[in-house]
Amino acid sequence: WKLYCMRGDSENRIKELKHDLQIDRTSCTAFLPNQFRVLLAAAAFVLFQENVALAQEDRAEPRDSGTLRVRLLKIGATVTESVRRIVVSMPSSHPCTDLW
Repeated sequence: WKLYCMRGDSENRIKELKHDLQIDRTSCTAFLPNQFRVLLAAAAFVLFQENVALAQEDRAEPRDSGTLRVRLLKIGATVTESVRRIVVSMPSSHPCTDLW
């Protein structure tokens, strides 16, 4: 039973790579740009998995990289650059402001 559950979990990680991070999208005709895109997607997946693990230490959500990407990264923000600093203004009406 434990082996079967681990197989299902690995299939869920493959599904995350395909649907959330689009690792199967190789739109170039040359090999090297496609290989670089897959490498970047794999590196992003590792970073997302670490962030998901850190987020699960605090509370029960988010459980996958797609949820983390939608809730934390797809937020419209205003970036103001001055001589001394860069200010990122986040919207106050976002439903997941407590995660930030």
